[in-house]
Amino acid sequence: MSRVGRLPINIPDKVQVKIESNNTVVVKGAKGELSRQIDPDITVKVEEGTIVLSRPTEQKRHKALHGLYRALINNMVIGVSEGFTKNLDLIGVGYRATHAGQVLELVVGYSHPVVFLLPSEIKIETQNEKGKAPRVILQCIDNELLGNVSAKIRSIRKPEVYKGKGVRYHDEFVRKKAGKSASKK
Repeated sequence: MSRVGRLPINIPDKVQVKIESNNTVVVKGAKGELSRQIDPDITVKVEEGTIVLSRPTEQKRHKALHGLYRALINNMVIGVSEGFTKNLDLIGVGYRATHAGQVLELVVGYSHPVVFLLPSEIKIETQNEKGKAPRVILQCIDNELLGNVSAKIRSIRKPEVYKGKGVRYHDEFVRKKAGKSASKK
């Protein structure tokens, strides 16, 4: 069996899980509601405070879907109960981040500020403290949406390998290259 797929998902106290007739899983919690259409081959059951997924055969496709849908449903349960957070740091001289509503404005070394419109599901906060790198904090209950948006923001100015300047995740480590002058001695 799939090592990920066979694990049961524990349902926290204030989370409700409902499986609809068209194989859609709906998860409601304190932070919101998420739903996802599940492949008809994968069977989802709610029993005794846990969610259990099973597959019909040992085909490679079924094994892959088994683990995938277990991870997606687990992320839905965590999202509606706790939520997800991504922190992005802007490393570079003069780099700034500001927001107004759902519009994020980044000054990251281009001739003009970059304006990025965020989806309504994402909550944003920016921190511009003196002596520290500006930080963009994104919060959402949908882990997939949060990951996609933060990856798009990071792609505006990816960290470069010589000075380390750019937009990076807070916990990301950028290995720096020595450069041209290091080879001449």
